[in-house]
Amino acid sequence: MMANRRHANSHLLVLRLLPWLLLIFAISSSWNFARVSSASETPRFASDGQVIELVESDFESAISSFDFILVDFYAPWCGHCKKLSPELDVAAPILAGLNEPIVIAKINADKYRKLTDKYDIDGFPTLKLFMHGVPIDYNGPRKADLLVRYLRKFVAPDVSIIESDSAIHQFIESAGKQFPIFIGFGLNESVVVEFARKYKKKAWFSVAKDFSEEVMITYDFDKVPALVALHSKYNEQSVFYGPFDGEFLEDFIKQNQLPLVVPINFETLKQLNDDKRKIVLTIVEDEMDQNSLALAKTLRAAANANHDLVFGYVGVKQWEEFVETFNVNKGSELPKIMVWDGTDEYQIVEGFESLNGDDNKGSQISRFLEGYREGRTITKRVSGPSFMGFINSLIGIRTVYLIVFVVAVLMLIQSFAKQGEEGSQPVPTVADVEDTDSSISESETYQPGDKED
Repeated sequence: MMANRRHANSHLLVLRLLPWLLLIFAISSSWNFARVSSASETPRFASDGQVIELVESDFESAISSFDFILVDFYAPWCGHCKKLSPELDVAAPILAGLNEPIVIAKINADKYRKLTDKYDIDGFPTLKLFMHGVPIDYNGPRKADLLVRYLRKFVAPDVSIIESDSAIHQFIESAGKQFPIFIGFGLNESVVVEFARKYKKKAWFSVAKDFSEEVMITYDFDKVPALVALHSKYNEQSVFYGPFDGEFLEDFIKQNQLPLVVPINFETLKQLNDDKRKIVLTIVEDEMDQNSLALAKTLRAAANANHDLVFGYVGVKQWEEFVETFNVNKGSELPKIMVWDGTDEYQIVEGFESLNGDDNKGSQISRFLEGYREGRTITKRVSGPSFMGFINSLIGIRTVYLIVFVVAVLMLIQSFAKQGEEGSQPVPTVADVEDTDSSISESETYQPGDKED
């Protein structure tokens, strides 16, 4: 009996010491890693137009060696990564030849899991641009020519000075379609430089010093000073005539980060997360059919008169999982229109839940907005993930590793407890824990659609 009591007490002692043992192990590992890192020589990297293959020990040195470095976090088994690799090889020498060079590097993030955890890598491939050591997510195109055009934005001047009509057209062409473009006509660059720096990662800014009446007609402004916002991707433009005081100017710039009517998808949801306006959301059957395209034009007119709201549309065919959270499916009466707060609630207007019948759609939308502003609404809750829930809906690698670790620790604690009570339960072996890790890893399916174009 005394032996059993001593046996139980010994296991209780182990349970009490386990957190401290884990802490000591973590500190020891960190200290040893620091010793190895400090003992090794700082590697030197060449900016010769080649993609640099990094390992964990030289990763931080590489980041600090270049002002601008694009890092591809890849996995050797990932098909999307293999498709991306030759595009990076083509882009690397072009980016290295810029006045402000951008280096491309890659690292096996499946092997170096500490970096995977540190930089929030939730799928493969993930691209991050490090600007003076500070990482930002790269969400642009993956084809070499478009990737180069996209990245040029980050090393361009805050405000480009344009001296002629041809230079204006050349600037717009070279800027591409990924970012909105702001061109000041008859404006001093000092008026926009503050916001050009603030929104440098999101838009192009320029000031035209010399231009013709033909340019005024092309970009639809009839007096100066004027600031023209262009969304080449959506064939949209708008004009701001002032006042050019900070608050009014920034409101115009913020509101024109998005097109008047936003097609809702994974990437635009992330952009909408930075916009605090409520979203007039219209759900159609197929956003590419003729009726939906005509409706988008009508919504554009409404958006032009209601800048305090964001207007968006999405097709059941394009994103069924998303629309189902608003109690919409293929059998629902469409189009449906509502005002979404971007979180867990949305509002419908009494009598205007759907845009149906032969009535003029523009008139129906106007009456819907009138009812919304008058408060004739019914509040409902989404039945699935919230705004950020959709953005973070994929279970990432870090989450899986964390689950495996927690499960392993719980198994150990449970086993010790049972042994303390019964004295006969076997302790799980390392193989048991590895089997658990393996089964979760094999069942995990990476969904890189949010990262691929």
